[in-house]
Amino acid sequence: MNGHYHLLSYDDEGRTRAGLLIDERVYPYGPQLGELLQLEMREQTVTDLIERWDSFGPLLREAAVRVATSKSPLPGLALDEVKLLAPLLPRTIYGAGANYYDHVAEMDRAFNMPPSPDPHTVSGAPWHFIKAPACSVVTGTGEQVTLPPYSRNVDWEAELAVVIGRPARNVGVEDALSYVAGYTVANDLSLRDVFVRDYIGVHSPFHFDWISQKCWEGSCPLGPWITPAEDIPDVQSLKIRLWRNGEVRQDSSTAEMIFSVAEQIAFLSSRVMLYPGDVILSGTPAGVGMPHKQFIEPGDEIEVWIERIGTLETMFRAADATRTDS
Repeated sequence: MNGHYHLLSYDDEGRTRAGLLIDERVYPYGPQLGELLQLEMREQTVTDLIERWDSFGPLLREAAVRVATSKSPLPGLALDEVKLLAPLLPRTIYGAGANYYDHVAEMDRAFNMPPSPDPHTVSGAPWHFIKAPACSVVTGTGEQVTLPPYSRNVDWEAELAVVIGRPARNVGVEDALSYVAGYTVANDLSLRDVFVRDYIGVHSPFHFDWISQKCWEGSCPLGPWITPAEDIPDVQSLKIRLWRNGEVRQDSSTAEMIFSVAEQIAFLSSRVMLYPGDVILSGTPAGVGMPHKQFIEPGDEIEVWIERIGTLETMFRAADATRTDS
């Protein structure tokens, strides 16, 4: 047995618990799994596990194998009975800008601009921004996001999210993927109508407002779980799709990335130390709403799916809507 599993966070009577998803059942990380492994295992959060991934990664794989092969199955929880949370609250979120060839091409056309040069031939380096702390921006699958009252142009961006599992500093491209614990799904929501300060010239460094566009509350849906990196044979050949109210809007592949996941990790680690629990949003493909002037409205449901990982679902409500959180 190969021991395939997904690592998730769920709500256990107000507590955040880590669990392994195996064949549509959730097995809490803790004493019961420990008995199966004949080890002492106390409750942990996913963040705890990621921060010591070198130790916990092999242990989780062994636990998944034991669950799958045990003659006395553990009494796991049915997935549809579990309230999933964001799989982790990242230490730092790095977002890649303009990192899919098809997306850059569609934006060039939308703004009547000549084709952008391949960054590999101009700078040789990817481009990133940093989002606000996860406790402010991250939401889990199935949650509602309140649309900001100061924006009418909220756009979707399906993204592969990369979860760092080991401290990384000045790593080479050839070794970069060995620093990844796993992958999850993100929707890097963007406000297209507050991105610039119109009263400041386009050539000014103060023309852009990244906080308003990228760092508002609820702007980073993340989930539904983390798929271990070793279960992704080729991270640069994953299908990625987004639906708005059941209509496909983005349909592409991570093969369209300009800078690969490994290149992004190598570049970022040349500037800062990447820590376990950091997350890199690796860019979005063509199909965002901006070129067609179509944006998220109250009542919309957005689904983002990435091959081998899963589907992230988000609902949206107006800023003045009565809260209906369960």
